[in-house]
Amino acid sequence: MELEEKKITELPENAYRELKPGEEYKSVLPPDRPVTEVTPWSIGMGLLMAIIFSAAAAYSGLKIGQVFEAAIPISIIAVGASAAFRRKNALGQNVIIQSIGASSGVIVAGAVFTIPGLYILQAKYPEIQINFWQIFFSSLLGGFLGILFLIPFRKYFVKDMHGKLPFPEATATTEILMTGEKGGNKAKLLITSGLIGGLFDFCFSAFRLWSEEITTRIIPAGAMMAERFKMVLKFNVSALIFSFGYLVGLRYALIITVGSLLSWLVLIPLVNEIGALTAAMSGGVNPFAAMSAEAIFAEYVRPIGIGAIAMAGIIGIIKSAGVIGSAFKLAVGKKVATGAVGTDIKRTNRDLKMSFVMLFLFFTLIAVFIFLLIGVKITLVQAIVALIAITVISFLFTTVAANAIAIVGTNPVSGMTLMTLILSSVILVAVGLEGWQGMVSGLIIGGIVCTALSMAGGFVTDLKIGYWIGTTPAKQESYKFLGTLVSAATVGAVIFILNEAYGFVATPEHPNPMVAPQANAMAAIIEPLMAGSGVSWILLGIGAVIAILVNWLGVSPLAFALGMFIPLQLNTPLVVGGLLNHWINKKGADKQLTNARHQRAILISSGFIAGAALFGVFGALIIFMTGDGNALNFNLWSDPHGTGAQIVALFAFLGLIAYFIWETRRAKRED
Repeated sequence: MELEEKKITELPENAYRELKPGEEYKSVLPPDRPVTEVTPWSIGMGLLMAIIFSAAAAYSGLKIGQVFEAAIPISIIAVGASAAFRRKNALGQNVIIQSIGASSGVIVAGAVFTIPGLYILQAKYPEIQINFWQIFFSSLLGGFLGILFLIPFRKYFVKDMHGKLPFPEATATTEILMTGEKGGNKAKLLITSGLIGGLFDFCFSAFRLWSEEITTRIIPAGAMMAERFKMVLKFNVSALIFSFGYLVGLRYALIITVGSLLSWLVLIPLVNEIGALTAAMSGGVNPFAAMSAEAIFAEYVRPIGIGAIAMAGIIGIIKSAGVIGSAFKLAVGKKVATGAVGTDIKRTNRDLKMSFVMLFLFFTLIAVFIFLLIGVKITLVQAIVALIAITVISFLFTTVAANAIAIVGTNPVSGMTLMTLILSSVILVAVGLEGWQGMVSGLIIGGIVCTALSMAGGFVTDLKIGYWIGTTPAKQESYKFLGTLVSAATVGAVIFILNEAYGFVATPEHPNPMVAPQANAMAAIIEPLMAGSGVSWILLGIGAVIAILVNWLGVSPLAFALGMFIPLQLNTPLVVGGLLNHWINKKGADKQLTNARHQRAILISSGFIAGAALFGVFGALIIFMTGDGNALNFNLWSDPHGTGAQIVALFAFLGLIAYFIWETRRAKRED
């Protein structure tokens, strides 16, 4: 019979801020005694969520290029199901459900960015053969590497950096899980804001009642600037993105957006101007005149962002040298707290034994080696070189992925995977692996590394949630492997089935294939590398120099580089959220009321994010069942991105902001 645990409905006051000297964070669940976490209910629900969300996220990722973050909607479902079935001691179990289920989104992100590239290249190179096991093992082994490489860094990211990193997605998820404990008005507020945020995003994503983006092209001067000088500003009206801005805060929101503005207001016009000057000097035609600003960004400026992310990662690795060294010491040290019976380590500080982590890592790397030899069919020397590349890149970029999630809630996994493809391709060509077989090997390696980095970024969110609430890290780490296994199998099956049903390349059998934009980009990168035409090292180098200069100025190079890489419209809304955060938190006469308003704003932001994510999954399932991307389109506009749709979007967004401010100011001192 389960004993009723003492219910605490609020996070401690110091949950989100830096600790004062000598101050200690005390989790919601008591760290000095056992709590209910792993039960048949939590495992079963977690695996069910992993299957459902893996299928939905894989479809949406391949259809529209967007992979839903599964952690937030799974948390909503876990809280709702626990309440509906009157589960006792639900909080710890809900964390486990979320942790197992969230494997879906990160595994999907790793798989859909690379694996469909094999099918895309198969259309040109019929020698390429793909089967379910290649997809399954690249996802499974990459997921395992991400978990194992992150475990030694858990304490640094979730405890040592407490309050120094915003962890926006973890904050939103934790608020949802805690709201399940609070019930009452706060639960109602979460549900209300979730419905408003979800319906708002659904109105443009499914119903097409207004445009998702507002651009300066809607005014004549803006259209002229975009056409002649390739200067354009964009703004996405999504409730989800603006809410992330509130959770991230003004500082990081500004850094990210300034990075984006450098790409769109400086580098894109500069590329166009260089073309114009060259044409004037040679009497030719400006090759960029016929290109849109978006096309110049994709072709010439985004690689600069990739170079900046790679250099920011290297800078981060150098700065984290002490942490990496500590991780090595932890791995080989003898007098280390391992969580064995008889130690005095608190339950909330107990990781898996490092001896187990190192042994499992060894076996995983052996499995990767065998997979490369048998599944990819390369020579012994090439397999050894590929294994070394996978191990080194995955380990070093693990901290970059975790840090990116901790700062902005967005993992630059596609940028790091592109860098991995470039590096691994150069290395593989040096050992004689090229042509179609080199393309297969490069994409499989990219898939393993991409999944490892995606898992590391996603798993640090789970562990931070567990730290705030007070679950046992060792249990989260153990059952993450199970979630990864189920998610990898589901994703492998879904990608295989979708290729059979829709294909990824237009053919007479498949006239309307899945878009798979990231995989197309990966295929486009690796084909010239393996065919001998190479990539633009100059553009990557420019990005690297920018990251070094930004770091020299004392600005976060990773946040800035993320802004350069991520499209402008996905960054500008962050500033609105950041400004609201600053305005609500500015010192007033009543500090208690200010704090109550801030906490209420966090809850509303979390609701917006949760609602948008849940409605996004719902929309993907409708498309999946109907096979029609316009199944819910009201056909209100002949051009759903035209001037009229954008003007309506502006007023709709202003209305959303007005609701956010009004609801926030309803907070009371005693809340």
